[in-house]
Amino acid sequence: MASAEIHYTLPLPAFDKPVRLLIVVAPYYKDIADNLVAGARATAAACGAETDLIEVPGALEVPTAIALAERLAKYDGYVALGCVIRGETTHYDTVCNDSSRGITLLGLQGACIGNGILTVENRPQAEVRANPAGQNKGGGAAAAALHLIALSRKWAGQTKGIGFRS
Repeated sequence: MASAEIHYTLPLPAFDKPVRLLIVVAPYYKDIADNLVAGARATAAACGAETDLIEVPGALEVPTAIALAERLAKYDGYVALGCVIRGETTHYDTVCNDSSRGITLLGLQGACIGNGILTVENRPQAEVRANPAGQNKGGGAAAAALHLIALSRKWAGQTKGIGFRS
């Protein structure tokens, strides 16, 4: 059972320059989304990061909004938040898979994204995962974005050059 497991969590990174995070949330289940956002903002604040928040209609629009911001705005990273609860049709699978795939593809292109889109079987599972005093998946997504920003800053300016490494 996962609730009995003990997981290691990396300490939050420290930054010497300001960090700007964009939180993109699909508030389809508003109370759950609000908890995810609260957790993400608290974690960002613990690192001194500034956050902006935008809302999109659903989880499928989260990657598109992040892609637009990556091209048109100046953010260091992104926190993707929302909740998909299994229903009676295969739409659940489409939304889960495609939103996750879109976020992954953006990450592979260099965007620093923490994925906090919950994919759950029922509302009680979502409530536990979204609760900032519980599993705090919003905070975990913000932490993931912050760790990726720290890595990108660590490696920024390093070039591999042409030919042999020296």
